[in-house]
Amino acid sequence: MLPTDLIDAAEAALTACRVAGLKAATAESCTGGLVAAALTAVAGSSDVIERGFVTYSNEAKQEMLGVPAGLFPVPGAVSEAVARAMAEGALAHSHAHVAVAITGIAGPGGGSAEKPVGLVHFACSRNGAGTVHRREVFAGDRDAVRMQAARTALAMLGAAATP
Repeated sequence: MLPTDLIDAAEAALTACRVAGLKAATAESCTGGLVAAALTAVAGSSDVIERGFVTYSNEAKQEMLGVPAGLFPVPGAVSEAVARAMAEGALAHSHAHVAVAITGIAGPGGGSAEKPVGLVHFACSRNGAGTVHRREVFAGDRDAVRMQAARTALAMLGAAATP
């Protein structure tokens, strides 16, 4: 159902978390649960995956993850600040040790000169290790942007689990 390389990336992230003894959570907006789907497509993932949040609306980001409402007007839902708040909120609202968050503009509409279609902000937070941010602008259609975003998020999750 999912591309082999996405499942391979999920397996690598799960292995890194397993070796480190970490439970993981996801907080997804533009990927709509694709990262959690890839992780849970791997047999035995239940020993690592604690939960996943699909927070497509700003209200969901606020209610489920505690993202401050003041971030939405400026800098906006697709921003470093919101990605960081999503990752940190996923940790605060779960029993996970590490969380990855994604917020972006998958297209085909919704972009602007400042925030083009394909812009995705990622954050990965680990208890005791802080939060790492990454910004990417992916090319392609909606599906391509979402797949590239999921691959990036899985790589960040695996990297966060590795000492």
